Amino acid sequence: MGVIKRARVEESAAVEPETASILSKIGAPHQTIGDAGRFFDELSRFPGDRVLEGKRRLLLSKNKGAFIKECPGTSHYTCCGYQILHIGSYCVMDCAYCILQAYFHPPALTYFVNHRDLFDELDRFFAQKKSRRLGTGEFTDSLIWDKWTNISARLSKAFSSQSHAVLELKTKTASVEGLKDVRHNQKTIMAWSLNAEPVIRSEERGTAPLDARLEAAAKCRSWGYPVAFHFDPMIIYDGWEKDYRDVVKKMFDRVPPDSVVWISVGAFRFMPSLKKIIQTRFPESKIVYGEFVTGMDGKMRYFKPLRMEMYRKMVGWIKERAPGVQVYFCMEDDEVWENALGFVPGERGGLSKMLDDSAVFHCGLD
Repeated sequence: MGVIKRARVEESAAVEPETASILSKIGAPHQTIGDAGRFFDELSRFPGDRVLEGKRRLLLSKNKGAFIKECPGTSHYTCCGYQILHIGSYCVMDCAYCILQAYFHPPALTYFVNHRDLFDELDRFFAQKKSRRLGTGEFTDSLIWDKWTNISARLSKAFSSQSHAVLELKTKTASVEGLKDVRHNQKTIMAWSLNAEPVIRSEERGTAPLDARLEAAAKCRSWGYPVAFHFDPMIIYDGWEKDYRDVVKKMFDRVPPDSVVWISVGAFRFMPSLKKIIQTRFPESKIVYGEFVTGMDGKMRYFKPLRMEMYRKMVGWIKERAPGVQVYFCMEDDEVWENALGFVPGERGGLSKMLDDSAVFHCGLD
């Protein structure tokens, strides 16, 4: 993974205990600034690859808003009702398809250090007993911060003390040793984004190899953690069927199906503004040259018959090995669900209820 070249500390964050600890570990020059605006101004004027440079500069800041937020989802497609635990933004890894390249302006590695506020908000959230599923992997990779902090372990301990909600830590790394001896009480789900090996090699710079991710998943399962997997984005190319089927086989060879809380499947989709970024930053990539149409949410999506064919095959390979596992689609409509899975979420109480029920079963929720 990447190396931090320089750090900026927002003045209001300088006194936070977490700040000094992180600065001592990253080994990069740092400077205190009045507010985050200066940091973003510096990055926006960088003459080279701002997306890559944003992965090498770290801003330590205070989150002045809510730490717990609704997932933004997308219009016209079924959302899972996930709650974001917003610990930071952006990522040190560099995936060609990453939406964060176009989502943030400019994209910059940002970590929130006001942890007292974070855990106070979590305590209030636990007391309300309203939502089941939270995760830190929407705007960042959940585990990239663990080389400088113990945030994943602290969050796991916090969730272990209640029985209403689960924390999902989603990653493309294999950095799990800091979670080995943590009290988690099965209230933390360790999740991996997986892809076909050619896609990992060509489109996912700086990520852990497939075998390393699966080895990490097997370790976490041996430590008592429930696990989950996300095949998103799946990409169509010559030979994709064999390659994705091989991933499913490897996955279940390493992790028993009864320990898997859920598996999501989603096809590559992108905002139109991302296409030029991918073409510029990943000139060898072919992923934006498939059969795409504009979806109801304005994103470019594979032609629906192609998506449905891909989903039917993927679901079939998964169900061959794990007939009872909860499989769901990320941001698809009822027609796709009916075609590939034979039902629509509304027939089972909605997608949120389906996933909540799986968390109750695997994680011992009340």
